[in-house]
Amino acid sequence: MKILPAVLAATTLIAGAAHAEGLTQFNIGLLGGENAQDRLNSNECLRKYAEDTLGVPVKLFAPADYDGVVQGLLGGTIDMAWLGASAYAKVYLTDPKAVDVALVKTNLDGSFTYHSIGIARKDSGIAKLEDAKGKVFGFGDPNSTSGYLIPSVEIPKTHPAITRADLADGASGYFKTVKFTGGHEQTIVAVVNGDIDAGVTWADGQGNWEDGYNSGALRKAVDAGLVNMNDLVEIWKSKPIPEGPVVLRHALPEEVKAKMVELVKGLHARDKDCAYGVAAGDTAGFAPITADFYDIIVETRRATQGN
Repeated sequence: MKILPAVLAATTLIAGAAHAEGLTQFNIGLLGGENAQDRLNSNECLRKYAEDTLGVPVKLFAPADYDGVVQGLLGGTIDMAWLGASAYAKVYLTDPKAVDVALVKTNLDGSFTYHSIGIARKDSGIAKLEDAKGKVFGFGDPNSTSGYLIPSVEIPKTHPAITRADLADGASGYFKTVKFTGGHEQTIVAVVNGDIDAGVTWADGQGNWEDGYNSGALRKAVDAGLVNMNDLVEIWKSKPIPEGPVVLRHALPEEVKAKMVELVKGLHARDKDCAYGVAAGDTAGFAPITADFYDIIVETRRATQGN
């Protein structure tokens, strides 16, 4: 009979480790890209695993835009997030000590890059970016790497007739007008519905077009039944972009950060279906990465957008 209290005490000690570190709740921010409920559903398994790991309530937050996650990390109301590289650059440029870079999502071949992909309806007559001249062009979010930063820098370099000013929100120069849709899923749906003539989203660029590639916003849209890829064409593709980092709030207790890093790093081996949802498609898992991998994106953002 004396064993039971000892067992309970040990269990309480383990489960209460995060409490002992002064943590009473852990908050995970979910960057935009698809509707909020789908983001919550895709990450619910991670939330449960995190709750079991930390022994405290874990909450998911899916703000309406990228900046909601960025400001949450900066303000200390969000503890962990998988950011795009440009969103991370904004955090870093605002406060270099706000977050620790921990992990990066890997593709099936082990690489950790992806592409900004220009899309249009197959029946639109737009087969390449030049065909979109005089049409309505869409970007996702101003804090998105593939949904704005990279195409806004790369397109003017490869297409001199298009200037960076032509790619600003509301611009009417090369294109009839430029619109920000609010996110990757919104861009895809807007193209499918004909609300915009063309736009950019993201994908790993691996696998089959008809599947929406192996991972990314197109794959998620296919999974959700939002698009038939045979109805779309690829009109532009960026150079490889560094996949964004999983970051943790720097001020968190070291033990808490270590536990969450191990959880996410081992998620694919533990639960492939969960990893698929968290990583927006097929993945080889999450691997360690360091902040210097994102120096080029930080400098690009500093030069073009500041914070």
